[in-house]
Amino acid sequence: MSELSDKIRSEFKKADDERDALMNTPEDIERWDNIVYGHDDREMQRLDVYRPKQAQGEDLPVIISVHGGAWMYGDKERYQYYCMSLAQRGFAVVNFTYRLAPESKFPAQLEDVNLVCKWVMKRAGRFHFDTERIFAVGDSAGAHLLGLYAAICTNPAYAAKYDFAVPEGFALTAIALNCGVYRIPREGADNMTMLIMKELLPEGGTEEELESIDVLNGITDVYPPVFCMTSVQIIRKHRHLH
Repeated sequence: MSELSDKIRSEFKKADDERDALMNTPEDIERWDNIVYGHDDREMQRLDVYRPKQAQGEDLPVIISVHGGAWMYGDKERYQYYCMSLAQRGFAVVNFTYRLAPESKFPAQLEDVNLVCKWVMKRAGRFHFDTERIFAVGDSAGAHLLGLYAAICTNPAYAAKYDFAVPEGFALTAIALNCGVYRIPREGADNMTMLIMKELLPEGGTEEELESIDVLNGITDVYPPVFCMTSVQIIRKHRHLH
């Protein structure tokens, strides 16, 4: 933990606690919690599966959710209600926690995404996953990680930069990216993203490292279809009329 990660975790947690205070598991959802998909002794590599109760025994399309949190914060608990709302729409949803910076340096986070995808393929029969229809959603830092993983799945030259291999037979049908970082902003050595990069990346955010994690650099014509969502903050200045 660092001063920066402690600040991010404290501030983000306060807002999330307020949001989740009155939330509960919907009655029409069946859930399996805290399934181990890796070997991290801090219990970071855990996942949940959510399915609509009315679809018992039916193979369902899968959504894998990659949570956000500035690469330093977040877990599956913070995304459980959102993910269960997706499951209510007829999906089997896999919601997982991955290792965070600065305790775990990049690409630990992508390694965990890959481990989850391997788990999905291996446990497809048990949880009735339709592995011909696998989707994924990523939020904020999760959108960045998912954007990179989609490149690993479809761009052999980019995949060669990593020591792990995508599971056999795995393919993303489409992905949804929400408010992600797709090219790391370099402007200003003290901008927040760059400060995080110093703690996320093994060499502290060299230009070579930054180029290697720019999502845009890995996109080819076989990249999966993307629904990309964002928002713009508009600040209005009110003029008082006298």
